[in-house]
Amino acid sequence: MQFGNPLDADIEYLKGVGPVRAELLKSELGFYKARDLVYDFPARHVDRSSFTKISQVTEEGSYIQIIGQLIHVELLSSGKARRLRGVFKDESGSAEFVWFKNIRTLQQFLQINGTYIAYGRATFFNHKLNIAHPELELLSEEALSAAEQSVRIFPVYRSTEKLNQRGLDGKVRRRIMAQLMEKLQPIHIPEPLPEYLVERMKFYSAYETIRQIHFPDNQEKLLKAEKRLKFEEFFFHQLRILHSQQIRKQIIKGYSFKSIGEHFNGFYKDYLPFDLTGAQKRVLKEIRKDLGLGIQMNRLLQGDVGSGKTIVALLCMLMALDNGFQSCLVAPTEILATQHYIGISELLKDTPVTVGFLSGSIKGKARAAILASLASGELHILIGTHAVLEDPVVFHKLGLAITDEQHRFGVAQRARLWKKSQPYPPHILVMTATPIPRTLAMTLYGDLDISVIDELPPGRQAIQTTYKSEIYRGEVIEFMKKQIAEGRQIYVVYPLIEESEKLDLENLQHGFEKLQVHFPAPDFQISVVHGRMKAADKDWEMKRFVEGTAQIMVATTVIEVGVNVPNASVMVIENSERFGLSQLHQLRGRVGRGASQSYCILMTNFKLTEDARLRLDTMRRTNNGFEIAEVDLEIRGPGALEGTQQSGIPEFKIANLARDGRILQYAREVVLSILDKDPELNLPEHRPLKIAVTKDLKEAEKWSNIS
Repeated sequence: MQFGNPLDADIEYLKGVGPVRAELLKSELGFYKARDLVYDFPARHVDRSSFTKISQVTEEGSYIQIIGQLIHVELLSSGKARRLRGVFKDESGSAEFVWFKNIRTLQQFLQINGTYIAYGRATFFNHKLNIAHPELELLSEEALSAAEQSVRIFPVYRSTEKLNQRGLDGKVRRRIMAQLMEKLQPIHIPEPLPEYLVERMKFYSAYETIRQIHFPDNQEKLLKAEKRLKFEEFFFHQLRILHSQQIRKQIIKGYSFKSIGEHFNGFYKDYLPFDLTGAQKRVLKEIRKDLGLGIQMNRLLQGDVGSGKTIVALLCMLMALDNGFQSCLVAPTEILATQHYIGISELLKDTPVTVGFLSGSIKGKARAAILASLASGELHILIGTHAVLEDPVVFHKLGLAITDEQHRFGVAQRARLWKKSQPYPPHILVMTATPIPRTLAMTLYGDLDISVIDELPPGRQAIQTTYKSEIYRGEVIEFMKKQIAEGRQIYVVYPLIEESEKLDLENLQHGFEKLQVHFPAPDFQISVVHGRMKAADKDWEMKRFVEGTAQIMVATTVIEVGVNVPNASVMVIENSERFGLSQLHQLRGRVGRGASQSYCILMTNFKLTEDARLRLDTMRRTNNGFEIAEVDLEIRGPGALEGTQQSGIPEFKIANLARDGRILQYAREVVLSILDKDPELNLPEHRPLKIAVTKDLKEAEKWSNIS
């Protein structure tokens, strides 16, 4: 069968595929056309001339590539646990391989005395090189095509166990790709970027890039191809979100807050309890400018723990009030919403501004009174939980909606806020205390304008952080007693509530009992708070700590957000190596809120992994949440970061948010310059770009106008 463009060929008609293998590629990888193969880039490349000798491997945790023979395989069992052990050898020494999964399949396919390329993470056990679940490729030169043999650097494609079992392993996949690439000509690979941009950036053509990414002539050309593909991915992602933002700003009108009147000025002059930082003033100017444009504001306000986001939010709500509009502040938990309500009510107690609170627990006459005063306009500011989004909640004139902790609110929930205001939607301000790395912010929130409070209030002392192993437990207990004697309070945080057979962790109940020995009643009082408690019991325990009746609060991470006790100056985190960096930083932020010096003690096991040691060293070295977030991104990748799991992080095929930030930044700048000169993308050279941004228009129209 002949096709005009080989990329359009059904996958089963490719040489070496056929109907049976085609069905496998469809079901396992979602490949239907030849273009699906071509645009599935290699996971990595193997340089045949670049192998490490077993005897040269000294660094634990590094990824290595070795070539040698698998000389022995045996099945070992201990109770129900089974593992497969292999002995691998080259001319310099031997290493051990170990597998805990797919043992039966491996026993069938591993060839004793077969020559393999092995790739994996180096560890040492009993002073011997050990690799768990190595990637193995059996070398059989006669099976390689002439095209493969001509290259020194060859691609390794993602695969599945089923594909490998059915004869579609790495060698076969490369052979299919090599034959397909021989058919391709430059005319078959369309150029998605404007020609002037390709020339200016000194990129390979689209065709040459595809050729070099699959079968590179050398490392230099491979890197050049990768650089273009990374730029291209970031470029089109940024083009879509920035173009969408531009259209939204043209279409979605907003209320114009022109006045700064007595509510704002009176509070600022007479009731603001402290001077604003330079960062807070800068952010307020950015927001004030947005609110006066007559376009709906969609702005993300980032600020580290304790940086003063709430006072900025309050001043914005007073701007709305000066222009005759109500505001709401929605938080994800009742604890956090209550904290906002108490704090803001206290600040406004001597002003004519009225503040209400609404959550699921407010019922009956109290709820009816809140709803009535809101609908009449008597209530100026409503603070609450998701209950604010419910249909019976009707505003007289909603002009500003603020959400705290953005990642806890789905798109559909935020859409409900829009319906609370007519004829225009309310201005939207999204606050987050989770520092987001710059690259992640550009992808997650690229269609929002971003303000950052990157300065802590004056007089705030840096929290002194250290980590201690169990051998120093006595020293830590004495330090806690000294702090309590000085009138301070202490948090002790555990990762689990009950004993777990799988994880050897200190648990809350056992830890509480041990603390009672060191801090016996009635001389000491200990509060216990965890997520499985009834709300009333939790509130009572928290109240004891807030009021100072209890000197120690033993808790799970339920205290990560929402507890503000200025007198608490010590945070002890048990099994801290088990927490992510972002979570450790959020927990540490519960102390350091008063005038006294505060401390964070990270208790650890004796043996730490390389990643755990990096996390703890980072915590000890810096209190800067944005710096910590960058390290967290490097360690865990974007998908695992706290608060981003459900946030729609794009899956880039080849670009990496942790490593390619400079390319992303440049791609964004290029997009902005193009949209500045040609907002509608009507120039002939931008026609492919217009096609790209309108490709998924129907879905975009549905959600793109919602922050």
